[in-house]
Amino acid sequence: MEYKETLIEGRNVVLEALRSGRTIDKIYILDGCKDGSVQQIGKEARKCGAIVTYVPKEKLDRMSSTGHHQGVIASAAAYDYVEVSDIIKAAKDKGEEPFVIILDGIEDPHNLGAIIRTANLAGAHGVVIPKHRSAGLTATVARASAGALNYTPVAKVTNIASTIEDLKKEGLWFVCADMGGELMYNVNLKGPIGLVIGNEGEGVGRLIKEKCDYVASIPMKGDIDSLNASVAAGVLAYEIVRQRGYGQ
Repeated sequence: MEYKETLIEGRNVVLEALRSGRTIDKIYILDGCKDGSVQQIGKEARKCGAIVTYVPKEKLDRMSSTGHHQGVIASAAAYDYVEVSDIIKAAKDKGEEPFVIILDGIEDPHNLGAIIRTANLAGAHGVVIPKHRSAGLTATVARASAGALNYTPVAKVTNIASTIEDLKKEGLWFVCADMGGELMYNVNLKGPIGLVIGNEGEGVGRLIKEKCDYVASIPMKGDIDSLNASVAAGVLAYEIVRQRGYGQ
């Protein structure tokens, strides 16, 4: 499957994309540029929740495929986001207990794509990512998902901790991955569940970990002490699959 490029270049084109309602993840603006059209882009970006980052000209030049970026490049989502409520509804429509994977700052698009692929195959009803410190639904993510992004909804939220609290009201309980937790085989992973996977380097943040009901660790016998985030997500997701008795 081929995916179109998701970079939009040029001030007028970016501004029109924002006004049209197209999902824009990030906007890169030339550092120090403060003229009227750029300020308008920043204003529209704030309205739709896009993140604005100021970068040197060299970065914009490397990103540009046209050479005419005019100091502005936007990264548009290859796919639309859903609401968290849509994910819960999808589970209810199937008559299944919700299984949601929440990502606390996965910034590598290949990891995000791989986790979405695992989520689909493990029967998760959706993935939740934060607005900040996360890869968006770019073409790279779509490719890495091997097509799973066509079937697995992804929600983007402002605050992961608040989202966990809201989902607890829907009956979900939460487990996060951390090497200091209880061995995953000893944790009851049945029922309506949210699996929280942390940032590639820092793991799950302290506040998010405190919101979780359990902390589970993956048994490791090697000489290093951590797994790639997408691998950790896969291991724990399939322990949930095993305990739920899927396929039996």
